[in-house]
Amino acid sequence: MKKLKNMTDTNLLLAITIVVFFLMYIGAVVILGKGFLKPQNFFNILNTNAALIITSVGMSIVMITGGIDISVGGVAALVSMSCAVYLDYHNGSVAGSILIALAIGLLYGLVQGYLVAYLDIQPFIVSLAGMFFARGMTTIVNTKPFNVANEAFVALKNTRIIVPGMGSTNKKGMYIDAYVEIGVIVALIVVVLFFLVLRYLKLGRNFYAVGGNKQSALMLGINVKRTKFISHIICSMLAGIGGYVYFLHVGSGSASHAMGMEMNAIASSIIGGTMLTGGVGNIIGTLFGVLSLSTIQNIVTSAGFDQAWWTGITIAAMLCIFLVIQSLVIARKNK
Repeated sequence: MKKLKNMTDTNLLLAITIVVFFLMYIGAVVILGKGFLKPQNFFNILNTNAALIITSVGMSIVMITGGIDISVGGVAALVSMSCAVYLDYHNGSVAGSILIALAIGLLYGLVQGYLVAYLDIQPFIVSLAGMFFARGMTTIVNTKPFNVANEAFVALKNTRIIVPGMGSTNKKGMYIDAYVEIGVIVALIVVVLFFLVLRYLKLGRNFYAVGGNKQSALMLGINVKRTKFISHIICSMLAGIGGYVYFLHVGSGSASHAMGMEMNAIASSIIGGTMLTGGVGNIIGTLFGVLSLSTIQNIVTSAGFDQAWWTGITIAAMLCIFLVIQSLVIARKNK
C-alpha cells in the first residue's frame, strides 16, 4: 500500500511538472515569437543543459533516498580543469581524459558515500566539505582559464548529430539541418537508464523504501546503509560524467566553471517532482524540471530582464510554488 501511495504521488507530481513545462513553452512562443517553435531552439536547450540533466539525475537519486549532495558543481569544475590540463599540458588522449572524469566521480562517491552511510554524518555537511575541496583542488590543478587545443578533443567537441527532418529554412532560403551535441545523447541515455533502474530493479525500489521510511525499510530486510552508499556513488559518478559533458560543451578549463550547478540540479529535481523528504521522485520529471528551468530563464532574458537577479527571482518563485505543491501532496498522504 505504501509503495502504491508513493507511486501515485510520483505520478501526480510528474503530471504537474509536464503540464507546467508545456504551459511555459507555449508562453515562450507567445512572448518570443513563432521562431521559438523551430525544433533547433528546443535542441539548443538540450545542448546547453545536457550536463545539468545528468547531474540532476544523480541529485534526484540521492534526494529520493532522503539525502542531498551539493558537491556536484565542484566535481564538474574539477573534472573540466583536470581533463583540460591533461589534454593540453600532458598531451593526453580523449580516452584517458574520460577515465580521469570517471575516476574523480568514483573517488568522490566512495568517500562521501562512506561518510554519510557508514559514519552517519549529515549529507549536507559532507557534501559541503566536498564542494569546498573540489573548488580548491580545481585552483590547485591550474589557476588560469584556457581553451583546450587538443585536436582529437576539439574534433569530438565539434561533432554534431543531425536530426533528420527537423531542420528549418533561414531567411536566405537555405535549409539548415537540426542537430544535437554528443552530450545530449549521453544525457538521454542516462535518463532512460536510471528511469528503468528506479522503475523495474530492486535497487530502485530500495531507494524509494529508504527515503520513505528507514525503519520500515530495515524491517523489510533492506540494507539501508549500503543503499545510501550506492546512491552517493551513483550521484558522484554522474557528476563526473556530467562534468565531462560540460567540458565537451565549453571546451575549456576554468575554476569558475559549473558555478551554481548544484543549486540548479536541486531546483530541477524539486521542480521535477522529487521531494526533499525522500521517497518520491521520477527521473522523467527531473528531465522536465531541467527543461522548465531553462525555458523560464530564456523567457526572462528575452523579455528584457537580462540582469542575473531577475532570473534568480523567477527560479525562487518557481521553487516556492513547487514546494507548496509538495507540501499539499504530503498533507494528503498523511491524511
